[in-house]
Amino acid sequence: MVADASVLMQPFKLGDLTLPNRVVMAPLTRNRATHGDDAPNALAATYYRQRASAGLIVSEGAQISQQGQGYVWTPGIYSDAQVAGWRKATDAVHAAGGRIFAQLWHVGRVSHVSLQPDGGQPVSSSAIRAKTRTYLGEGFTEVSEPRALEAAEIAGVVADFAKAAANAMRAGFDGVELHGANGYLIDQFLRDGVNHRTDAYGGPVENRARFALEVIDALTKVWPAARVGVRIAPVSPANDVADSNPAAIFGYLVAKLSERRIGYLHVIEGATQGDRNFAPFDWAALRRSFSGAYVANNGYTREMAIAALAEGRADLVAFGRAFIANPDLVERLRRGATLAEGNRASFFGGGAEGYTDYPALSEA
Repeated sequence: MVADASVLMQPFKLGDLTLPNRVVMAPLTRNRATHGDDAPNALAATYYRQRASAGLIVSEGAQISQQGQGYVWTPGIYSDAQVAGWRKATDAVHAAGGRIFAQLWHVGRVSHVSLQPDGGQPVSSSAIRAKTRTYLGEGFTEVSEPRALEAAEIAGVVADFAKAAANAMRAGFDGVELHGANGYLIDQFLRDGVNHRTDAYGGPVENRARFALEVIDALTKVWPAARVGVRIAPVSPANDVADSNPAAIFGYLVAKLSERRIGYLHVIEGATQGDRNFAPFDWAALRRSFSGAYVANNGYTREMAIAALAEGRADLVAFGRAFIANPDLVERLRRGATLAEGNRASFFGGGAEGYTDYPALSEA
């Protein structure tokens, strides 16, 4: 018996924005920005337009500065050329009836000196090298040794996030999502396995959450709070992060985000792209403590998504890699149709092949 997908197709009010269904396209790094200026190009506009039937698209991570870049050919959102490139993508999505938020990204220590301004060290909460790799075009390479951000530098990074949020508005996005997950800079401040600081940004949960909340406060001075979301991954070990008490730090953070009335919380449940039961965590308690929409993410099938929505465990469900090979994923979910498999060899880098050439169900 095919499960009833009607709950997936119900509209949802995200602040003053009406989403036509409960399916969110999660951010997907594809490494196809224009070489040289890291601006989205015409292919990106086509790619996002093809997927505009999603209730909401969250763009691939867009670095807020050159310092924030961790992988080659990822798009930025700090230059005029990048804003112009994004404008073509958002115009294409809107022309197709879609809605799109920009994910604002600073990778912190998950970077390489070859990507940094003047070949400098990547930055992090503390000078601890990550046991992870980055993509530099010819394959994956060990990341470089980071340095700890000086306390006096942090306001400048917050200002970079605010400028990126303003650029997202110029580029025609409908809102912004702060990337606070997967071991990138925000996460590097939150987790005590990485953050060994002894100043106002380290130690107790209130201090480790300070940077994230300063960034959110900056974003909500640019955008209405309902047009701001945050992505978190409380127990994910992605990019070599860990915390001794995830419930404490993320419980505190989410309570403070709830007070700020932001639009949604985008939660990677379990290990990113891995075991949903990687570590114990009370996802229901997190949902109950948050005043906005709860976007569930990580390995959701059609049946799991329908159950989560029907049982009230989520307001929206995000699908990531399923959107790569299924530009019309919403229609396939509605019908219970078979999903196409993506070609992993073309996930990162390249051109149209494996990017904009996957057919919709009607064309297959």
